[in-house]
Amino acid sequence: MDPLFSLKGRVACVTGASSGLGRAAATALASRGARVVGVARRVEELRAWAKATDGETAHVVGDVADRDSLPDLANKVAYHFGAPDILINAAGINTRQPADAVTPEGWDATLALNLTAPFFLAQAFVPAMKARKWGRIVNFASLQSRRAFPGGISYGASKGGVEQMTRAMAEAWSGSGITCNAVAPGFFRTELTGPVFANPALAQKHADATCVGRNGEPADLDGPMIFLCCPASDYVTGQVLCVDGGYTAK
Repeated sequence: MDPLFSLKGRVACVTGASSGLGRAAATALASRGARVVGVARRVEELRAWAKATDGETAHVVGDVADRDSLPDLANKVAYHFGAPDILINAAGINTRQPADAVTPEGWDATLALNLTAPFFLAQAFVPAMKARKWGRIVNFASLQSRRAFPGGISYGASKGGVEQMTRAMAEAWSGSGITCNAVAPGFFRTELTGPVFANPALAQKHADATCVGRNGEPADLDGPMIFLCCPASDYVTGQVLCVDGGYTAK
């Protein structure tokens, strides 16, 4: 394996690993030699991921949106292979509430999972990364970090925050050897985008809005995710990589 793209000897924590792009990311990192701890709320789905994935894996059941539980969750993650070198913040929620119908509960739940949890989980793992002088934090931004879509005001607010938080993380921690970047996926066929793909006309509309003429599949994220976690990206930090088939280029 080319050492530039190898993760052998590294430990990764991936939130949202039970499905969708979180699962794809966790599987991709394991394929490059990382020991991967998947975190999610659904135990059966986590077990299925671990069973189907080649390499050393473990899983922790927990709700990263529960901020008070994050220190204990971080300890449970580190129990398996040691404190992680890599953190992928993939867990997310989209309530799709129209602006006039946004509830305080929906707003709070969206920001807690999409924006608050990635920061405080990263904060818990950064000391060990600093001690090694090496770390990778990859957040999940979105098309809605920069574009507005119907029913997306709370989701868009959270993902706009993720983009700026990623730059701020880079400013704070990259001097200690920790790169902090984000991927911004376009429309990928996952559980989270189920309502989009349940409407063939809408799904096709988004496919037509790309430069390549199709929507994304989870495997399309593998290369970008591996790149941002491996030595090949040593000098890349504070960036948002749009993995959207050219949606934002048009």
